[in-house]
Amino acid sequence: MRKILVVGAGQAGLQIALGLQSQGYEVTLMSNRTADEVRSGRVMSTQCMFHTALQHERDLQLNFWESQAPKIEGLGVSVAGPDSSRVIDWVGKLDGFAQSVDQRVKMAGWMETFAQRGGQLVIHGAAVSDLDYFSRTYDLVLVAAGKGELVSMFERDASRSPYDAPQRALAVAYVHGMGVRPEHPEFDAVRCNLVPGVGELFVMPTLTTSGRADILFWEGVPGGPLDAFKGVKDPSEHLALTLELMEKFTPWEYARATKVELTDAGGTLAGRYAPTVRNPIGRLPGGGAVLGVADVVVANDPITGQGSNSASKCAAAYLSSIVSHGDKPFDEEWMQATFDRYWETAQHVTKWTNAMLSPPPEHVLNLIGAAGQLQPAADRFANGFNDPSDFENFFYEPEKTGAYLTGLAG
Repeated sequence: MRKILVVGAGQAGLQIALGLQSQGYEVTLMSNRTADEVRSGRVMSTQCMFHTALQHERDLQLNFWESQAPKIEGLGVSVAGPDSSRVIDWVGKLDGFAQSVDQRVKMAGWMETFAQRGGQLVIHGAAVSDLDYFSRTYDLVLVAAGKGELVSMFERDASRSPYDAPQRALAVAYVHGMGVRPEHPEFDAVRCNLVPGVGELFVMPTLTTSGRADILFWEGVPGGPLDAFKGVKDPSEHLALTLELMEKFTPWEYARATKVELTDAGGTLAGRYAPTVRNPIGRLPGGGAVLGVADVVVANDPITGQGSNSASKCAAAYLSSIVSHGDKPFDEEWMQATFDRYWETAQHVTKWTNAMLSPPPEHVLNLIGAAGQLQPAADRFANGFNDPSDFENFFYEPEKTGAYLTGLAG
């Protein structure tokens, strides 16, 4: 029986660990927190998982919260004008529904499931020196902990990382009490509110530790008016600032939020990081090698909502590569090939996300505007969140965008 160590208990690490466990591998999972500590701690992310990523969970029978979480059937875009009025507003319908489950709920539940099924769960914050030892006792070590010392083992790939500084300041609040969305009260949608030159507000329904909630997520251009959360430690002050900015820049969203309250004392999060692609193989002082997973090696800005989706897709690709490799050694050639297989998908996410961080060129503005009159364009844009590779066909090049819109209008 092959022995595999997974370091990090997030979306990708747990999905891989549970998948390998179901295939009969001897799996050890290392987490720096217990399930109870995760569940009672601070929110870790925003997350809206689209059909393909959710299907990977279903394939492993890990979709424990599917019947409880809101079914997100659409993705809407609004654009603010200079006077904070809405100059564009539309919603595209998703081919398959999306869902958001607070990672405190999911990761805690999955950790407990892994342990209940006989997996070895080690609560320990791993250091490079630990991995140096473990690399000699396991057939394969996977590093799925996207923050801290371990990430430094993986060198930045400058050719795939155009930014060396954060492109957005991030601020998240989980709330109860959002009003019904008047534009489409009959179904749930993620809403992307674009404030040109200032940033973006995302609003998404979710399932949290206390039931249904909504996530309010500001992405602010650094140094701009939304870059205001640094040093704000008090959760109620964080929420008040979130709402103040909504009232100023997205009053149509604020109108639904006048009676909201935080879901819990841990329901806020703020920070920033530079989008980075790293080389997938980490080399240890003792000569061993480990393989980086998900946002350890491909960390995109959350502006396109791809983090948990990419983690799920990475886990599925790695799991397939491990199982199909049989009893052959997990050498560096295999590690590189495994990452390259994932990059075939991830490259489209990185290209699209980096494009969305820049001021939109005229043809993209035309596309977003046209989606308000042409429902097929709205639907196609929305479904690009599930399959970002489709943006190659109509998003990046003015000629392709023009031909696509002309074909629809004709």
